[in-house]
Parts: sequence; structure tokens; C-alpha cells
Amino acid sequence: MVDLAYLAFLENILTDNRKEKFLRVLQNRTKHFTIAIEDVFQMHNASAVMRSCEVFGIQELHVIEERYGKSIDKEIAMGAQKWVDIHTYDNVSNCVATLKSKGYQIIATTPHENDCLLDDFDISKPSALFFGTERDGLSEEILQQADGFLKIPMVGFTESLNISVSAAIIIQNIMNRLRHSSLDWQLSETEILEKRLAWAKNSIKDIKRIEQRYYAEL
Repeated sequence: MVDLAYLAFLENILTDNRKEKFLRVLQNRTKHFTIAIEDVFQMHNASAVMRSCEVFGIQELHVIEERYGKSIDKEIAMGAQKWVDIHTYDNVSNCVATLKSKGYQIIATTPHENDCLLDDFDISKPSALFFGTERDGLSEEILQQADGFLKIPMVGFTESLNISVSAAIIIQNIMNRLRHSSLDWQLSETEILEKRLAWAKNSIKDIKRIEQRYYAEL
């Protein structure tokens, strides 16, 4: 539960423009869709996917690091890591089980005999969209556990795209359709309060000292 008094204290430090920007952005954030990337060994690609999540309004990114360690490329992410919730997993099973327990269907973004073209994708169901590398694609474990398969229609000789490009195309498409739908896709009031608190803390320098002072004065 969010400490409303503490939230008010922190937001009093912020400018009015910053607080208003938080509210505007949060009105366009969703957990109806979430993104998962599997063993993306090129750090700049993982960071670019995170940036697409932030720009188009997806609040959570799930990163499977079974084979390759990685860290966020801050130059590529351009601060997106402050505004997107990143969850990491050391294997596929934990990630898939966690997302299914939250009610998401698992959608593998890969050409498949039972695949669905992007414009035909049903946006009504909460979905976790999985992306693999351009070189290897998604693992067989994810393909076996997928509830559906999604692909971007292509008409050129080269029928593959860099993961960050694929993710940007798909995220922009489904989020634009979601915002124009009648679905209940926005964050709950509690989730918005939680993000306001987290973002306020991310925006204030020396937050640990300020936090200690606040609770010491109570």
C-alpha cells in the first residue's frame, strides 16, 4: 500500500510540470500487454526494446538471461530504465510460469504454420509477447509452451528483421489499436499511485538521504 503522505512529501519537491507529465504518461500506460525477450546477447538490442516499451506505453519488460549476462545500455535506453519495470529470470520456465500465473497468454513472435498476421491479432486477451534473437529466434521450450504465434507481414527478399525493429513495429501496432478500443486496458488507481511514488523517487537526487530525513522527523 502506498504511503500517501510520503508521496505528497516527495511530489512537493517536484515541479508542477514534472507531476503533470507523470499523470499524462500514466494515463497511457498498460499491463494488458507485456514484452519478454529471450537471451538477447546484443546489449543495444535489449535496450532498444525497452525504449520501445517506454515510448509506446508498455509498463513491464521481462528479460530471460539463461545463456548471456547483460546490462542495460543507458545510451540506447535514454533513461527508459527509470520508467519501465524490468523483471529478470535465469530460465525460460520461471518466466513463462510467472506470466501465465498472472493471466497472460504466451505469444511467440515467429513465423509458424499456425501463425497470425499482426493486423489480425486479437488484442482483447492479456498477452505476453516473446521475442528472440534474429540469429536463433525463440527457443523450442517457448515455442512448445506458446498459446499463439504472431508474425509481421513482409514482402521483400529478406524475411527477417532485427529484434528491436520487430518489437517496435509490433508494440506500436497493438498499442495504437488498444488505445482506440473499448477494453479496460489502463493501469488501476493503485498501480498509478505506485508508479507516481517510484517515479518521484527516481527523479530526486540523493533520495536515500531525503527518505531518511522524512522518516526521522515523523
